Amino acid sequence: MVDFFVNRVLVENNWDQDELNTEREIVGILENRILLLLFASAECGKCKEFVPVLNDFFKRLKDPAYIEYPRLLALIYIRSQPATWLVFMTPRKMRSCAFTCSFPSLRSLDQSEEQQGRFLKEMHKKVLFLAFEDPYRKELQAKFKVKDVPTVVVLRPDGSVLSPNAVQDIYRLGSECFLNWQESSELIERSFMLNEEFDNLNMRSATDPVRRLKYKTEDDKRKKRWWRLWGRGRADNEESGSVGYKERGGL
Repeated sequence: MVDFFVNRVLVENNWDQDELNTEREIVGILENRILLLLFASAECGKCKEFVPVLNDFFKRLKDPAYIEYPRLLALIYIRSQPATWLVFMTPRKMRSCAFTCSFPSLRSLDQSEEQQGRFLKEMHKKVLFLAFEDPYRKELQAKFKVKDVPTVVVLRPDGSVLSPNAVQDIYRLGSECFLNWQESSELIERSFMLNEEFDNLNMRSATDPVRRLKYKTEDDKRKKRWWRLWGRGRADNEESGSVGYKERGGL
C-alpha cells in the first residue's frame, strides 16, 4: 500500500501544508496502517454533506480527546469527478440533458485550487492530500474503478482492497467500522503492547520531577525539624534524669 505513494508528494492538511516527499516520510506515515482513499470533489453536494460525518468518524479514531491511543489509520483526499456519466453517455445526450443540475459534482472538471482549499478547510487537520495539479489522481481513480463521488476506498496495509466504497458503512456504523476492518486485515496495534507493558507503571507528567524535588525538599525539612525536636527532647530527659539521680544520693 505504501508503494502507491512512494516517489509521490503528499501534503498535510495543516496550517503550513507541509509536504511529505521522501520515502522515509511516506513510509513513516502510511506503513502498517489501514488507508482510506477519499475520492471527492469540492463542488459536489453529496461530498459536502459527507465531510462532517467523515470528520467525526476520523477524529474518534485519531484525536486524544476521544481515544487514548490513535488508531493505525490514514486518510488521503484525492480530487476526483464521477466517471459513470462521462463514460456511458454520448456527447449528444450529454448536451441534451440537464445533467449539471442533477449532478453538480460533474462541474468539478474545472474546479480551482482555491475551491479545493476551501473544501480542505472543512476536513480534519490530519488528512493528507495530493497536490492540486498532480495527475496521479486520475491513475488512482482508474485503478480503483471509482465511478461516483464521494467514494472511500479502504485498503489493507498490504495494499489489497478491504472495501471498494465504505461511504454507507461510515454513515451507518461510524467509527465501529474500523474494528471490522482491523479484524479483516489482521492489523496488530502497538497500543495493545503498550497497555501490557505499562499497565503497572505509574505514568508521570513532564513536570513530575520538579514536583517530586519540591516535595522531597519539604519532606527533608520536616524530617530534620522532627529529628531536632526529638533530639532536644531526649537531651532534656537525660538531663532531668541525671539531676534526679544526684538528688537521691547518686554520683
